Amino acid sequence: MSDGDEGNAAYGHKAFKRSRSHFADRITADGRDGWPVEAGRYRLVVSRACPWASRVLVSRRLLGLEDALSLAVVDPIQDDRSWRFTLDADGRDPVLGIRFLSEAYDRRETGYPGGVSVPAVVDVPSGELVTNDFQQITLDLATEWTALHRPGAPDLYPRARRDEIDTVMAQVYEDVNNGVYRSGFATTQEEYEAACAGVFRRLDLLTDRLAGQRYLVGDTITEADVRLFTTLVRFDAVYHGHFKCNRWKLAENPVLWAYARDLYQTPGFGDTVDFDHIKRHYYEVHTGINPTGIVPLGPDLSGWLTPHHREELGGRPFGDGTPPGPVRPGEEIPAQGRP
Repeated sequence: MSDGDEGNAAYGHKAFKRSRSHFADRITADGRDGWPVEAGRYRLVVSRACPWASRVLVSRRLLGLEDALSLAVVDPIQDDRSWRFTLDADGRDPVLGIRFLSEAYDRRETGYPGGVSVPAVVDVPSGELVTNDFQQITLDLATEWTALHRPGAPDLYPRARRDEIDTVMAQVYEDVNNGVYRSGFATTQEEYEAACAGVFRRLDLLTDRLAGQRYLVGDTITEADVRLFTTLVRFDAVYHGHFKCNRWKLAENPVLWAYARDLYQTPGFGDTVDFDHIKRHYYEVHTGINPTGIVPLGPDLSGWLTPHHREELGGRPFGDGTPPGPVRPGEEIPAQGRP
């Protein structure tokens, strides 16, 4: 894992610490940071391997922003210049015309000393990075981009529930989203045991919470569910083995496994997940953890499509809204990345 990996992670001989996003400008309806919401102006750069970028992929689908915010997908395997556009013809992003995401960073700030992280939103006219603030991007898509939402888009961050959503998201971030990384990149037994224990302590609490309700907050999908899902969907494929979070597998927890399958089978969630990219990135790039670079064959993915019965708990996935339509042509997950 490089300093430019998911969410600007920093690690080494000291305890794992995720650094704050350096470029925290916001794209808003009133353009107060100089970046007004405008259809077609910005390009979203993601890795389908990265859980932080995957949040934005889910939100963009649920809100119907595909036409307003174009998408660039980087190669899940990085080189010494970090994220690269080698999946595109001639190894260049067809819109930005660049080979490496770092070029958009350099146009924003020459000699930027930090890592090159995804998700990143780039201003197409100037080619400059606008923001890599993975904590804020999805909140702004839900609240600042409303004029460009599709008809029937769900309210992922309802005002009346924001305090509760923020509390749940903070707990999930600290112990689960980031906790698996603290476990995986621990350099002492003590660090590892503390982080791993924290992951499963929070998962146990989430199990209790979700045993009697379909979603984390209220009876509809919210930003909190998006953020938990992107870690759970990677759990058995990479975090259980690669990051040593192996007290139990997700598939061995009836409540969380059913909850994760419910979301996976909901339009906008599973249709953004590429298990091939996820596995190859973690096992090939994190050579400090997996020096051979061997990618395991398992786990069996077929269980993701099995009945979950969570609808028996009630709930309205999209509230007063509707599911998103079919996946945009060219954004479908290849067969090797799906169950």
